[in-house]
Amino acid sequence: MTKTEEIEINLLLDAIYRKYGYDFRNYARASLKRRIQNCILRAEVNSVSALIPLILHDKDFFSEVLVQFSVPVTEMFRDPIFYHAFRLQVIPYLQTYPFIKIWHAGCATGEEVYSFAIMLKEEGLYDRTTIFATDFNEEALNTAKEGIYRLANVKYYTNNYQKAGGKSTFSDYYYAGGYDSVIMDASLKKNVTFAHHNLVSDGVFGEMHLILCRNVLIYFDKQLQNRVLNLFRNSLIRKGFLCLGTCESLQFSSVENAFEEIEPEYKIYRLS
Repeated sequence: MTKTEEIEINLLLDAIYRKYGYDFRNYARASLKRRIQNCILRAEVNSVSALIPLILHDKDFFSEVLVQFSVPVTEMFRDPIFYHAFRLQVIPYLQTYPFIKIWHAGCATGEEVYSFAIMLKEEGLYDRTTIFATDFNEEALNTAKEGIYRLANVKYYTNNYQKAGGKSTFSDYYYAGGYDSVIMDASLKKNVTFAHHNLVSDGVFGEMHLILCRNVLIYFDKQLQNRVLNLFRNSLIRKGFLCLGTCESLQFSSVENAFEEIEPEYKIYRLS
């Protein structure tokens, strides 16, 4: 990245923050640069600078940029072995609580939320669980609320479910929605509240027994990672659990000593 490109990106991110309040200034630059290049191609302009007036004066265009900046990459029972480990290592602790509060931070289009709802049902915990699923991307949140997904993905999701230690049949949890889609069973979102929350700027989200934020921190720089991890620490009850993505870690973070490793390989932690 040239010095000029760096200046242009800084101006672009500052313009977005000052105009709309979305703060991407501490996102990992390599990831941001790829997403900005996608915006340049879609807008058919020649530079980062040329995006700025479009973003400032065209709210519809900014909405498209916002989607590009927060492209959700998720799937049902992603990393199945994590779910298998969670059943073994965390479920027994959750079973000791009379009620459970879970926060899915950065829930994207909701596949992970429904995956956990299925697992909690199979473990007899869903009826005493309250789930908060949050994201700053309204379009992704709307998809999550609807719970409608492509039929073409179901075979892959079924395979993930089985590898994750599913105790039933995955087809029990959805029905055909037409137009090559499936709709997740309504019972899975009975105890779920989908809400807007921005990890970059918003505050503590209640006293949670479990926080899941998998494959989100990889898009943040070290400063923002520390900010979010402190937010999680302050949102957990004592001995609450935190689950991160396979490429994420508490190592060298400002909260590293506040947590104990339950499953280092699968990034499951417990507040000390």
